[in-house]
Amino acid sequence: MAPKKVKVILKLNLPAGEATPAPPVGPALGQHGIPIMEFVKQYNDKTKDQKGNIIPAVITVFEDRSFTFVTKLPPVSAMIKKTLGLKLASQKPGREPAGTLSQDQVKDIASQKLGDLNTDSLDSAIRTVTGTARSMGIKVV
Repeated sequence: MAPKKVKVILKLNLPAGEATPAPPVGPALGQHGIPIMEFVKQYNDKTKDQKGNIIPAVITVFEDRSFTFVTKLPPVSAMIKKTLGLKLASQKPGREPAGTLSQDQVKDIASQKLGDLNTDSLDSAIRTVTGTARSMGIKVV
């Protein structure tokens, strides 16, 4: 049996266990002829234990209108906000700090996210998390 031919790869950030066919899911999948409710049901079943997080899904759509998807870990910014208990980052990064992360917290976030980042080095992952925190107006001490 020949492998299926990939039509497109979509990336969506959706609330875990609470995805609906409303935008952005409906229009993104509908234009490629994917059964929207089937995806929503599968996604919600797979992520129901992570409610409250934003979970990215990478959806591979094939020429025969079938699909597969893989879930990733929440974005680094969401992990930082959850660690600090913030709703929003700083409105003026660099001038108004929104919070403070310790090196241990940065290392913990980096080690959790290491599999999704484009590096194998924990030091590089720590620098990535530190840069994200800095751009959100969060000090790292």
